[in-house]
Amino acid sequence: MLFKTKKRYEVRTAGDEVLKETAKPVAAITPEIRDLAQRMVESMEIFDGIGLAAPQIGVLLRMVALDVPPADDDTRLTQGELALCPLMPLVIVNPEILFASAEVGEREEGCLSVPDIYAPVVRPQRVMLRAQTLDGQLIECECGNLLGRCIQHELDHLDGILFVDRLTREAAAEVARPLDQLLHYGSKHNFKRVKIK
Repeated sequence: MLFKTKKRYEVRTAGDEVLKETAKPVAAITPEIRDLAQRMVESMEIFDGIGLAAPQIGVLLRMVALDVPPADDDTRLTQGELALCPLMPLVIVNPEILFASAEVGEREEGCLSVPDIYAPVVRPQRVMLRAQTLDGQLIECECGNLLGRCIQHELDHLDGILFVDRLTREAAAEVARPLDQLLHYGSKHNFKRVKIK
C-alpha cells in the first residue's frame, strides 16, 4: 500500500515582522522561483484565498499569486480582467502600479494574514499594472473591479502594508478587539497559520 506524503503549508499572520518588511525584486526566473510560485499557488488554494504575496509565506521577494474570478456579467470588464482572468491561477513577478485612477471606491476586504477580520477599505477604482509572467512575458494593462482591488491589496504586502493599516479611524476601532486577539493568539503560535494536506 502506497502512502501519499502530506505537505505542510504556512501563512504568516499579523504580528510577524516579515509582513512589515519591503520585498526585494526577483532577479531572474530560476527553477527555484518556479518552485516558489507553485508553493504560493498551492498555499493560496489551501487557505481559500484569491491572492497571496510571497511575504505571506515568509519569502521577501516581489511575487504575487492571483486567482480572481471575473466580475459579474453586468459589470464592465477592464482590459486586465479580459486578459488575465482566463489565465488564473497566475503568478506575477516584480509587479508595479504605473498609475491609479482618481476615482475611488469602498469595499470590504479580508486577508489570509488577518484571518476572520473584514473591514471596508477605500482604494482607486482602476490601476495600470505592469508585471512579468513566469514565462518572461511583460504584462501591462488596466485592471478594475475585484482584480484591481486584489492587485492593490497584494502589492501592499510587498511594501509591508496590511489592509488594516489603511482603515479609517472608525473602521479601525471596529476591528481593534479582534485584531488584538489575533495578535495575542499569533504570539503564542509563531504568527503562523498551518495546514497539512
